[in-house]
Amino acid sequence: MQKYIELLSDKLKYIDLIIEDNTIIFEVESTVDEPICPYCGEISTRKHSSYKKSFMDIPLNNKKVLIRINNRKMFCDNEACSHKTFAEVYDFVERKSKKTKRLKEYILDISVNMSSISAQNLLRKNGVDIGKSTICTFLKKR
Repeated sequence: MQKYIELLSDKLKYIDLIIEDNTIIFEVESTVDEPICPYCGEISTRKHSSYKKSFMDIPLNNKKVLIRINNRKMFCDNEACSHKTFAEVYDFVERKSKKTKRLKEYILDISVNMSSISAQNLLRKNGVDIGKSTICTFLKKR
């Protein structure tokens, strides 16, 4: 399972696998000791808190896949920074997104040559919970 997680990012460590109904949940954690503030670029060593965060990923065996991470919130000690705290960010997902970059590419590859309704039906049958309006939004941003 660690190899699958490393395909997503080499800065993640596999913790657990949970299968619930039609969903596979990978529990992971960051291996980065000192996250970098995305606002000023300074290294942070002080943890503020943590919370669970989930991202949809490409399906496996027609099952939905969720990556669940224990996301850290850190203090930024740079007095010149506009933010006092920040949440850890990851290179495999865009900020505030609920879908990994590789899932977005998977969705775009399937839906580029068909209607959004056909793409929605095909993707849902293959384990991706998505609506036609989201597909249209992805296609417009491409």
